[in-house]
Amino acid sequence: MNYQWYPGHMTKAKRAMQEDIKLIDLIIELVDARMPLSSRNPDIDELGKNKARLVLLNKSDLSDPAINKAWTKWFQDKGIHVLEINARNKNGMKAIQGIVQEACKEKIERDRKRGILNRPVRAMVVGIPNVGKSTFINSFAGKACTKTGNKPGVTKGKQWIRLNKGLELLDTPGILWPKFEDQEVGRRLAYIGSMNDEIIIKEELALDLIRFLKEAYPGLLHERYGLDEELDAPLVLNAICENRKCFKKGQELDLLRGANLFLEDFRSGKLGRISLEKPEEEKE
Repeated sequence: MNYQWYPGHMTKAKRAMQEDIKLIDLIIELVDARMPLSSRNPDIDELGKNKARLVLLNKSDLSDPAINKAWTKWFQDKGIHVLEINARNKNGMKAIQGIVQEACKEKIERDRKRGILNRPVRAMVVGIPNVGKSTFINSFAGKACTKTGNKPGVTKGKQWIRLNKGLELLDTPGILWPKFEDQEVGRRLAYIGSMNDEIIIKEELALDLIRFLKEAYPGLLHERYGLDEELDAPLVLNAICENRKCFKKGQELDLLRGANLFLEDFRSGKLGRISLEKPEEEKE
């Protein structure tokens, strides 16, 4: 299966971001903590050069805690401010305001020397689809400022949100990039739901994830579903269908329903805290 998804509205959204970047002091980039590099749009680095940067490892409650720490160090070593958060339950959110001030201290100092006091930091919130930008903004603001949804493409246009006298946020739609050089990146994006599920062959995606989990997290599938992990991936999917009682009429296994339930178990954290990539595996 070829993993690729770049609908037309993303081209328009990228052009708008190129215009708006002139107005902002800081880029707050949300990534999925389970795959911080694969969930970073490489275009953002080009768009945001010469801007202060803050990377938020969102959904860090779903990823491997030890690997979270390794990613935090990886970003810090590159001079990028970084923080683990869970926007849904507000874990880590209290530290953001202080890090924003730290990231923008040069800009704040320049303003002070010019006699400009208390001008708010203007930050653009960016990230790929379904990484939690709208949930983050609503959670940070303490009120519903933006629409949220657990599918990509809920945020359609930009909007400014004034959080307090010191910080304004510009929300932007989630955008991917036109071509994935590495299909493994596309596969990981499909695992977490950042691509349109309707263009994915779910049974194939589930088989790929089963193979990954058998290798990276041995014992996990047995623990969750009580099955023999020595089986080949297709037989593991069959066993998951039996475990979750996914049958068509008669006793024929409903592989699509089983694949959907298995992927949802992964996406919601029911399989445990899983990271899909580690810093030491990544090419510079």
